[in-house]
Amino acid sequence: MGLCKYSRLLGGVAIAAAAIGLLGGTAMAATELTVYTAVEAEDLKKYAERFNADHPDIKINWVRDSTGIVTAKLLAEKNNPQADVIWGLAATSLLLFKGEGMLEPYAPKGLDALDAKFRDKASPPSWVGMDAWVASICYNTVEAGKAKLPLPTSWKDLLNPVYKGHIIMPNPNSSGTGFLDVSSWLQIFGEDEGWKYMDGLHENISRYTHSGSKPCKLAASGETAIGISFAFRGAKSKAAGAPLEIVIPSEGIGWDMEATAIVKGSKKMDAAKTLVDWSITKKANEMYNEGYAVVAMPGVAKPVEHFPPSVAEKMIDNDFEWAASNRGRILAEWQKRYDSKSDAK
Repeated sequence: MGLCKYSRLLGGVAIAAAAIGLLGGTAMAATELTVYTAVEAEDLKKYAERFNADHPDIKINWVRDSTGIVTAKLLAEKNNPQADVIWGLAATSLLLFKGEGMLEPYAPKGLDALDAKFRDKASPPSWVGMDAWVASICYNTVEAGKAKLPLPTSWKDLLNPVYKGHIIMPNPNSSGTGFLDVSSWLQIFGEDEGWKYMDGLHENISRYTHSGSKPCKLAASGETAIGISFAFRGAKSKAAGAPLEIVIPSEGIGWDMEATAIVKGSKKMDAAKTLVDWSITKKANEMYNEGYAVVAMPGVAKPVEHFPPSVAEKMIDNDFEWAASNRGRILAEWQKRYDSKSDAK
């Protein structure tokens, strides 16, 4: 073989190798999804890792904040959406987005395996549920003992002047837990009595946080005697050794579910559908059960240590449609009445 011919052959091999490398690089390049969430920050790495174990070709870029802030961000971006998927946001927020035409209806594979309560009623649904969280009172037995505060057994017990300055709860404008508290009190007591209840409670509140889990974390650490929060956060803190009692008030408790949806306008629809498909699998529901006692797929949930046994019977018949359609009005009224005690943002 002549030198020139040999050189041309080598050149051809190099070009072919480069082309194969380029194709391989393209094949291996991950599709990136922007995913908005209110899932607890410490759980995001776990969520991504479990998903990527099955779908390594899709990279999740998280945008995480509390429910109210994520909801406001999505509404502000309505005409120029930045997210591809919402994975882990209150169903009441997703109902609001559905009403604004912001969600892409999609029936994920395996939808029929979910409890009917954990999905949008439309067909195809605009959102699907993941898990439910419920309101509770976190009561620090040590701090309450020092201040001689009795153990409350009802929401109305918290109106007792003995609790003045010893209660922290979430701001409903920032926190999904705060909103489920407020919207459930308006349903339990009726609108007029509900606002009267909150007027009285406000007298005993020391501050409103912008996180739903923070009041219970503050109770667990002894910075307050009583935190209005959600039951799983209390169970988790108690399991870690905090001196907490988790109280399920006798009048009933509000609840909401975390849910998933595709944002209308996503340019990565195939990857978005893959994520939503995975989000309702048994594997995903088992993962949710590590953080929540109630999940969307029946038969999956295992008991959670220290989680109150009476939760299911105390969950109110929550009118999610009413809560979503009245959300703006409720939040504006709450802001006007009580925001003076909110933490600075």
